[in-house]
Amino acid sequence: MNMSTNTHPDVAHRPAQADAARVWDIAATVCDPEIPVLTIADLGILRDAFVGSDGTAQVIITPTYSGCPAMNTIKADVEQSLRTAGYEDIEVSLVLSPAWTTDWMTEDGKQKLEEYGIAPPSGNSAVGSQRGPTRLALAVRCPRCGSIKTNELSRFGSTSCKALYQCAECKEPFDYFKVH
Repeated sequence: MNMSTNTHPDVAHRPAQADAARVWDIAATVCDPEIPVLTIADLGILRDAFVGSDGTAQVIITPTYSGCPAMNTIKADVEQSLRTAGYEDIEVSLVLSPAWTTDWMTEDGKQKLEEYGIAPPSGNSAVGSQRGPTRLALAVRCPRCGSIKTNELSRFGSTSCKALYQCAECKEPFDYFKVH
């Protein structure tokens, strides 16, 4: 079962094997502590889940940034969710390669961001897309009124994965989840 409508080749998918799928489904309920309307599956940081030959429930996660301060909390939340579901032996691993990209976010996740008041990433960051001519920044649509008349106030917003924008129409500030 494909958990995402995204076609990026590195997008993780729910495992087909029943015991691995159960571990995935449990881990996929864990919410991001910085954006509580998104699960780690919505974000695309849930990379894999399986049960080892010794019965250990194993989950692999990738941070949005290598220094993301939320990863310890996410790891603890995944472990707690699996313990609550009856798993005793649990291993949650953090992998940095391949590096996370906003291309791994689900369309559901992007919609949840917008409904929460954060402009979702626009465009894609597929490997090689930064080569060639200079990339132009596209307008960021205001998640409140829909206007594209917005201005970046700060390259970094409430977290390093977001930028702070303000809408020229409704005058409201908002976070934009940066493409990377």
